[in-house]
Amino acid sequence: MRNKTAAGKMPALIFQKEIYMATDRLSFFTIDSSYCHYLRQFDLRVPDNGFSKTGRPFVGIVFKINDYHYYASLTSPKDKHKNMVNAIDFLKINDGTWGAINFNNMIPVPEGLLTKIDISSLPTNTKEELNYKNLLQNQLSWCNSIKNKSAILKNATLLYHRITKGKPHHNLKIRCCDFIVLEQQCMDYCKFNNISL
Repeated sequence: MRNKTAAGKMPALIFQKEIYMATDRLSFFTIDSSYCHYLRQFDLRVPDNGFSKTGRPFVGIVFKINDYHYYASLTSPKDKHKNMVNAIDFLKINDGTWGAINFNNMIPVPEGLLTKIDISSLPTNTKEELNYKNLLQNQLSWCNSIKNKSAILKNATLLYHRITKGKPHHNLKIRCCDFIVLEQQCMDYCKFNNISL
């Protein structure tokens, strides 16, 4: 991961007899957009990870599943979130007031293609930038509460297993990326570009 701070110790979290590593606190990351374009050749459900309509890069959280770093994108708050219910592939942040996490299009990503986002406020930030960073700070604080972090990792794990090893409901399968295909393409991308997984 591209991060100027020293990497901390990574404690193990156990879900369904598998070990997932996470830093003491979840962080927000952006992902290399050319890698997303590469993956979209193999699965069109991979999010187009350039810039949003507001000109901001897409932001996501990262956790480890099946020896891969998985990136799940966040979505900004929308009125429709308040009426939606949490599901295995969708988790509202603060009841949708601060957005949501889309697990359905989480993707495996090489660690070196992740860039940690600095969400600290700076004196040079515009009012719009400060509002956005405040939203990100609220989202991150919510994600790092013990209860919510546990729900995030549990949802991601259960969804991964349901899609890769179970018999998911047809609508769920249609909404979700093909994790197995994307893991193979992630590995191929690493080999071709001589980067670590």
